[in-house]
Amino acid sequence: MNKLNIGVMGCAAIAERSMIPAIQQIEDFNLVAVASRSLTKAQQFANKFNCEAVEGYQNLLDRDDIDAIYMPLPTGLHHEWIIKTLKAGKHVLAEKSIAYDYSSAKEMIGLARENNLLVMEDFMFQYHRQHQFVFELISKGEVGEIRAFYAKFGFPPLPKDNFRYDDGVGGGALLDAAGYTVRAVQFVLGNDYGVKAANLKYDSETGTNIYGGAFMENGSGVSAHISFGFDHFYQANYEIWGSKGKILVDRAFTPRPDFSPTIFLEKQGEKHEFPIEPDNHFVGSLKEFYRAITQGDHEKHYSQVLAQSMALDDIRKLSA
Repeated sequence: MNKLNIGVMGCAAIAERSMIPAIQQIEDFNLVAVASRSLTKAQQFANKFNCEAVEGYQNLLDRDDIDAIYMPLPTGLHHEWIIKTLKAGKHVLAEKSIAYDYSSAKEMIGLARENNLLVMEDFMFQYHRQHQFVFELISKGEVGEIRAFYAKFGFPPLPKDNFRYDDGVGGGALLDAAGYTVRAVQFVLGNDYGVKAANLKYDSETGTNIYGGAFMENGSGVSAHISFGFDHFYQANYEIWGSKGKILVDRAFTPRPDFSPTIFLEKQGEKHEFPIEPDNHFVGSLKEFYRAITQGDHEKHYSQVLAQSMALDDIRKLSA
């Protein structure tokens, strides 16, 4: 495969601000078209990014000059349009959370396997160089044996008309902020970590879950604790506590491409700070999407989608 012809399904802010500019930075991609339910909105994006405007998502899928779809739609719309995208024979990179529940994720992955197509969930933070530095510290034995893992992602309340408070489109802290913390656990410790206890707090006005937490483990004795929410002092970090020290990644999930994060390592009588060069994890995620397609490495992402969706589903069920 040479260039991957890609279409964008939806005119979300993350597409305009981060993902489409990243697509256009990578020579392996050719941005063909952007689709919206509104032709006016699609045309605004098309004019800005020098591509075609398409009215209606199905019209985008009906084109034979597109190999893959980037989908920044709300989670509540993913099941319908990911299934339709796969039936149209196109690969999918979808924003998180990719599925409302585990049943939906299983159907998506089953269809993807049948058609030898990639479905990838866009947790782009995994492709920032700061995490590779963390893995190097662990492999060098800087913290000894890992004993516990903590992840937190939360931010102050959003305007009440924000789609994240609308369960009809897959809103709620569980499918948003919690997804990052669950992915962080599985990214660092492995996809076999499951949820053993959980709680969710629901807003009395909107009926949407706005914060919560969970305990995860895999039988190894190493526990993982996550906290998340829409009603919090801003936090976006994870901590690895070991037998000899601990590592804190302070801006784990949302570092801007021009931001230089710092990794903190603490051992007995020692404190170290390691500045990390800025990195564009949006570009990194797209490069992984291209690599997985061209190398046929689909199963890695299938397993991530299934493990992630099962964990979020279990948090919901254990909190009922």
